[in-house]
Amino acid sequence: MPKSIIIKKHGGPEVLELQEVKVGSPGPDEIKITNHAIGLNYIDTYHRSGLYPLNLPVGIGLEASGKIDEVGSNVKEFNKGDNIAYASVPLGAYSEQRIIPANIAIKLPEGISFELAATLMTKGLTTNYLLTKTYNLRAGETVLFHAAAGGVGQIFAQWANSIGAKVIGTVGSDEKIKVAKENGYEHIINYTKDDFCKEVMKITDNIGVAAVFDGVGKKTFRGSIGCLKTRGMLISFGNASGPLDPISVPKDIQPKGLFLTRPSVGQYFRNRKELQAGADQIFEKVKFGKIKIRISKKYNLADAKNAHADLEARKLIGPAILVP
Repeated sequence: MPKSIIIKKHGGPEVLELQEVKVGSPGPDEIKITNHAIGLNYIDTYHRSGLYPLNLPVGIGLEASGKIDEVGSNVKEFNKGDNIAYASVPLGAYSEQRIIPANIAIKLPEGISFELAATLMTKGLTTNYLLTKTYNLRAGETVLFHAAAGGVGQIFAQWANSIGAKVIGTVGSDEKIKVAKENGYEHIINYTKDDFCKEVMKITDNIGVAAVFDGVGKKTFRGSIGCLKTRGMLISFGNASGPLDPISVPKDIQPKGLFLTRPSVGQYFRNRKELQAGADQIFEKVKFGKIKIRISKKYNLADAKNAHADLEARKLIGPAILVP
């Protein structure tokens, strides 16, 4: 029988249990797939820990790629044997084989491997909406991105450079500076050593940046507000260092007329057509060399506990995957 990671209670990495599961036949609007590579994302730790509470027991994981074993009777856009990827609820991507709704899957083009696709769906789609939809980044603008050496951070800088924008990046350790530089960050600040807000204001001649993209959360949120220019936008899209502190609109937002938003993939890619179009944009940039992906580490599915421990300890530099 195929195996899947199941959580029966919220907690640390130790609650991740590998179990045999029965996988039946797909319903009329579903497809049955064998996963070949599984994306490892920080949001997975939120689901596991209970920061985002779930009805238990439940599978975990949003993103994977694989091959279709069987299609439901109403499914016309896919066939048995197609290579696909997905990054959406229902949870359960940490599995060898599973059934998913056909409308969350996208076809993989030639030249995009399973492993590459499993690193590109969540992180690539996140980058896509951040700089083309939530904030329309333009040539010549300067913005700040936190966690510059992370999976999203690496793709973000390369995409931003391809359109002529400049990106300041922050990292949490000196060893990550080299990685951020290799991916195109013009200035890199270790926020654990230096006051990144002061450094950003120096770099921008006390003007501030047009936008801050913050997936770190608690440790960077206040400084992010401080280094925005007038009418700047703070895009908060993650809490890697913990939940955000409360803010005062009159005190924090009003003085410079700032914009604050908390976007997610599901808000911008609401159906299969939008998903396929968004993914195709990413795949095209990869195929033409505008974005290069370096997988930092591969874990066996049975080693998911260690993968989560490394993820939360910020030990991973760039995208990582689970291999069933």
